Amino acid sequence: MPRHIRLAGAQLGPIQRADTREATLARLIALLEAAAKDGADLVVFPELALTTFFPRWYIPDGEPELLSYFERSMPNPQVQPLFDRAKALGVGFYLGFAELTPEGKRFNTAITVGPDGQVLGKYRKIHLPGSKDFRPAQEFQQLEKRYFEYGDMGFPAFRGPRVWNSPVLGMLICNDRRWPEGWRCLGLQGVELVMVGYNSAAYDPNGGPDESEALRTFHSTLAAQSNAYMNATWAIAVAKAGVEDGAGLIGGSCIVDPNGIVVAQAKTTGDEVIIADVDFDACLQGKEKMFNFAAHRRPEHYKRIVEQVGAVPPKE
Repeated sequence: MPRHIRLAGAQLGPIQRADTREATLARLIALLEAAAKDGADLVVFPELALTTFFPRWYIPDGEPELLSYFERSMPNPQVQPLFDRAKALGVGFYLGFAELTPEGKRFNTAITVGPDGQVLGKYRKIHLPGSKDFRPAQEFQQLEKRYFEYGDMGFPAFRGPRVWNSPVLGMLICNDRRWPEGWRCLGLQGVELVMVGYNSAAYDPNGGPDESEALRTFHSTLAAQSNAYMNATWAIAVAKAGVEDGAGLIGGSCIVDPNGIVVAQAKTTGDEVIIADVDFDACLQGKEKMFNFAAHRRPEHYKRIVEQVGAVPPKE
């Protein structure tokens, strides 16, 4: 029996610091409706899809503005219209947002919601880029380490519903896609679709001149292609793109098949839907041959990967 779904990436153009939640949510719903009109079963939104990328700003703890970017529950009254519309259309979605737990912990989080409106899975970003300290010499900051804690849920895979043919799904967020460890943890759970939302700067956020927007977009696509291939999985990576309050974000949202081939990619840095028909059985070629982990992996030789953090060159 064929195991197919129609998958959509809902790339967002910039969300300015002054934009209202109502206006932003209306854009998400419009993208959801456009994807559903094209037959999508599952729509993937970007990282921090409800707000501007606020870690570029230094905002003191306790400031009302900072707290306004965090969701204390999901769904909540402000976001419920998206859940309601998706359920009415029979469409599931991946959504990235800033989470504030009842204990006061803050995470960069994503959830996947099924076509019945129920949350299927949750993930908290593990590879936080940037710094914890404000750098006054830089116009734009990258303060994710200041505003978020490291994710505490590992890399959990989970099953999609039967109406999607019960695929094995996984989630990553932005910088996670550049680190093969997360993909392989999902691959070892038999993942068939990895969903990634991102907000990636179109410049070197550490202030260097060496990484252009084109190079950073190339790296973003490369990470999705290579890791999809090496784990024999479909992958979708979806951006919030364009210029937010003078700071550029790359686009390049893409859908990649288990051979690492880009089958759909955004052409703009604005609101845009990309679509691809996903055949989960296309994962079998890689999973049963080249990347048959049971036959070919040798974890006894991989201890350095989990025992060591920084690089240690051999002695001269």
